[in-house]
Amino acid sequence: MRLFIGNLPHSYNEEKVREIFAEHGEVSKVAVPTDRYTNAPRGFAFVDMPNDEEAKKAISAVNGTEHDGRELRVEEARPPRERGERGGYDRGGGNRDRW
Repeated sequence: MRLFIGNLPHSYNEEKVREIFAEHGEVSKVAVPTDRYTNAPRGFAFVDMPNDEEAKKAISAVNGTEHDGRELRVEEARPPRERGERGGYDRGGGNRDRW
């Protein structure tokens, strides 16, 4: 199961995130996305745990806990297609007289 960890302290790296979740079960992969320009962590991470029961226990144990002054938000990650398209303005024509 893939977990999404939000509100992560920006000082946390993959090793620190792995340490938090390894207390609750096997962790197969950790990804801490970074800003493409500054290379600084973006404040969220993904953790893959092969055992779903351990992953669910980790969600319950870690969600809402405070780390370096930030309350972590942990939930099952949604596949990218469920998140929908991001941002942007409608570039279509339409009736502009109504404004």
